[in-house]
Amino acid sequence: MVFRPLTNSGLFCLNLMERFGRAGIFLFTGFIKVITPPYRLTPIIKQIHFIGARSLVLIIVSGLFIGMVVALQFYDALVRLGSVAMLGAAVGLVLVRELGPLLTALVVIGRAGSSICAEIAIMRNENQIDALDCMAIDPYQYLIVPRFVAALICIPILSCVFITVGVFGGYFVGCVLFGVSPGSYFGGMYDAVLWRDIFMCILKAIAFATITVWVATVKGFYLHLDPAGAYGSEGVSKVTTQAVVVSSISVFFADYIISSIIL
Repeated sequence: MVFRPLTNSGLFCLNLMERFGRAGIFLFTGFIKVITPPYRLTPIIKQIHFIGARSLVLIIVSGLFIGMVVALQFYDALVRLGSVAMLGAAVGLVLVRELGPLLTALVVIGRAGSSICAEIAIMRNENQIDALDCMAIDPYQYLIVPRFVAALICIPILSCVFITVGVFGGYFVGCVLFGVSPGSYFGGMYDAVLWRDIFMCILKAIAFATITVWVATVKGFYLHLDPAGAYGSEGVSKVTTQAVVVSSISVFFADYIISSIIL
């Protein structure tokens, strides 16, 4: 009984290392399968429609209101500092460097990531993945690769849509409602946003897309190995919740790491 806390800590560390190792091997295998033929376009197009096209309205609405809120907050702050002409630069930098890719990833995690995890977990729960193995169908090629490729295509594009809509949302608040000069708004944005900022945005979007699909698929794929999980609807709901939480936290962590490296 004296050594029970030490034993539990050791078991926790071993379990954590095993899960990280399994997830790392899963990610490496997924990337190898992405570049390995055959290339099946129909499942990829289907996932592009699911992840990208069906998220577009939500991205547009979110980007519009986020851009309006950012412009509203910065306008109030810049009025106090006497630098209203910098509104466009502030809105552009915040959306391009930070909020565009980050909030796009969080929206996709909530709408598509949870669904991907639940779908694969249900297939594992009903032994459909084992059936694929029995029919000599590679589960990675059939289930994982189309989602990886679709996310890597869709999330950067959705981030660009989010930023574009957010810029015009900020224009509406700053120029239409508060009378800021449109020339100073777009001119300041043009001078402030550099190619380095755009590169950071694209890099973050690619990293967030990888994290989103990686966590969602690995949680569902290894439902049967989750120590806290169980078969049935309870296990599916549990790993889906874990996937959303873990991927969201991982996106925030990756956001800080990328920002600290590029700055």
